[in-house]
Amino acid sequence: MKAFASVKIYASKEEIWAMVTDPTKWTENIRAILKVEVIEEGHDFLGFKWKETREMFGKEANETMVVTDLKENEMYKTRAESHGSVYITTVSIEEKEDYCILSQSFEGMPQKLMAKVMMKLMGNSIKKSTEKALKEDLLDIKTYVENHSS
Repeated sequence: MKAFASVKIYASKEEIWAMVTDPTKWTENIRAILKVEVIEEGHDFLGFKWKETREMFGKEANETMVVTDLKENEMYKTRAESHGSVYITTVSIEEKEDYCILSQSFEGMPQKLMAKVMMKLMGNSIKKSTEKALKEDLLDIKTYVENHSS
């Protein structure tokens, strides 16, 4: 299952990058993120590992994620494994003339039989809910960055 969302932000890619790579700002500014526990700092955000508690589908959900790929001020990828699936999320910034496009893509790859069955049964519903959650996170980031940009 793949999901995608993007938003236009009137700020520099550096200002956006500063927000999306600073976990101290996430819980204060992204409504769905309730708690971030740092497990490993990483080097310049690459290898950063954390446990995130967020509200998903009306319930608290915990995921442990690690940054696996990074191009400063452009993109980073995270990987998580739970519920019999591997989850890859990519956060990317595309600079335009007087704004940037901040995008998030999410891919859930079921590995175990039960996860595969659930994806077959609920795939479209999960995709729509995931895209809505991605968009809400991006709009929260947009609000923060545009209110704090120079």
